[in-house]
Amino acid sequence: MKNLNPNIAAYTDKVRVRVCGICIEQNKLLLVRHQASVGNSMFWAPPGGGLNYGETVEDCLKREFLEETGLQIQVNRFLFVNEFLQEPLHAIELFFEVSTTGGSLLTGIDPEATEENQIIEQVQFLSLKEIQQVPKQDQHCMLHHLLSLDDLLGMPHRFLS
Repeated sequence: MKNLNPNIAAYTDKVRVRVCGICIEQNKLLLVRHQASVGNSMFWAPPGGGLNYGETVEDCLKREFLEETGLQIQVNRFLFVNEFLQEPLHAIELFFEVSTTGGSLLTGIDPEATEENQIIEQVQFLSLKEIQQVPKQDQHCMLHHLLSLDDLLGMPHRFLS
């Protein structure tokens, strides 16, 4: 596939269940910048990742936040589902509202990737204005039509990428 980052090969040609967190503090949204994936130069998305067999959704989200951001969280409530389908990637993403309970913000790692093939490049709280300055193709689709960060807390419960 053209424009496909070779570091994401482990995630291709299968359906993944992902658990993601919406963390808003001081009117800024916590986002992770990943290396390019499909048709983009980078990819900004909320922290989250793949659910492991036998792992609860809440445990997955807590683990992913700690790995990617260095932050400990409390999972507050379910928000919405997003189905991402852009061959060769296919994911069902469950989004939850979360709040931080400890830890220190850092640019974490993806433990499924080797040290030399890490895809996480940056972790940062961004304002709506800063998010809107990122090209649309480099944003998770749920960021495309925000008028306010509060929109993320009241989206329809299902939508498609």
